[in-house]
Amino acid sequence: MALDTALVMILAGGEGKRLFPLTRDRAKPAVPFGGRYRIIDFVINNFINSGFYKIKILTQYKSDSLNQHIARSWPVSPILGQYIDLVPAQMRTDGSWYQGTADAVYQNLTHINDENPKHVCVFGGDHIYRMDVSQMMRYHKKQNAQLTISAIPIPISEASEFGIIEVDDDWRLIGFQEKPQTPPKPMPNRPDMCLASMGNYIFETADLVKEVTEDASNPNSHHDFGKNIIPKMLKEGKNIYVYDYSQNEYTGMTESERGYWRDVGSIDSYWQANMDLLDYEPELNLYSDEWPLRTYNYNFPPAKFIWAEGERVGMATNSMVSEGCVISGGSISRCILSPQVRINSFSNVTDSILMENVNVGRYSEIRKAIIDKNVNIPPYTKIGVNIEEDKARGFLVSAGGVTVVPKGAKL
Repeated sequence: MALDTALVMILAGGEGKRLFPLTRDRAKPAVPFGGRYRIIDFVINNFINSGFYKIKILTQYKSDSLNQHIARSWPVSPILGQYIDLVPAQMRTDGSWYQGTADAVYQNLTHINDENPKHVCVFGGDHIYRMDVSQMMRYHKKQNAQLTISAIPIPISEASEFGIIEVDDDWRLIGFQEKPQTPPKPMPNRPDMCLASMGNYIFETADLVKEVTEDASNPNSHHDFGKNIIPKMLKEGKNIYVYDYSQNEYTGMTESERGYWRDVGSIDSYWQANMDLLDYEPELNLYSDEWPLRTYNYNFPPAKFIWAEGERVGMATNSMVSEGCVISGGSISRCILSPQVRINSFSNVTDSILMENVNVGRYSEIRKAIIDKNVNIPPYTKIGVNIEEDKARGFLVSAGGVTVVPKGAKL
């Protein structure tokens, strides 16, 4: 079902500071995930699979990698009124970059006015999840809402990282706190849980235009949906409802996938979300034909595993290996390999993420590491074995002990 009354605006200009150095040369939505995907692929696939084909992607921070990925991955049919348009920050108002999420929409009101949709979906471009957005749209219409916010239950201990929502028995919004430093009110009948905003909104167009326009003239505003727009609308008694994402279902979903959503805002959460893909029955199944996850198709040959001579064995266990990889006499376990990675003889890699065009030299040992693209690792190199040595070489080591080697590093 094509939902032509809705315009989609994906906010993809995030800097992703906590993912540094993975975001040193790219925006957070462009960070690779699961070997051959980018983080932004998830939200785009959610909309396409849900029947939304009018999509604007608002970019800003170090967007070249993201621009290339979108341009090469997502050809749609303009003759049918479908588009996925990249919208770079154009400084249409006062010559400034986007000052916040609401300002990003305000600076692009011309696209809303040109399209004249009945509804506008404003979604973030930097989360890992699957969602049938059409169900949220039906809920929005049923409630006759001016704004609908998707939310997910989280432990109260994690509340300081999210916008926290309080609802009445009808799931109408009655309270909102942006990243509270004191424990918020728990969910009804769930004393250890609270509701967190996913940063995904459906607006009635007239209400969105009015709110971001008024906010733009407020010099004391952060020009942010969570900090300013939502609290203002709530205070004014606007009709705001909350959509329970844990009730969302998509074609082919298993019960273990229900409510899966990851922020991947830190190195440790990013590493863990990738490692979770390797479970026998993962909470996020990339292999579903019924709710496909599309991305750019590399024109590389199949992965190859060679040599079985004594201790020189090319082998992968509990791993995901992308096209163009060669496992040449080395071994990997619990690893995710992007395209064109080479593992050379007698080397051993465990619990690691290797991005595109990484070469691991002979007799090397890598443990619990993220190696960004275009890194040549010399023979006999050890990474993740001695954390103090990793730090001395200038590599970032996360609180959870993940060593990160930046893109193009010279070892």
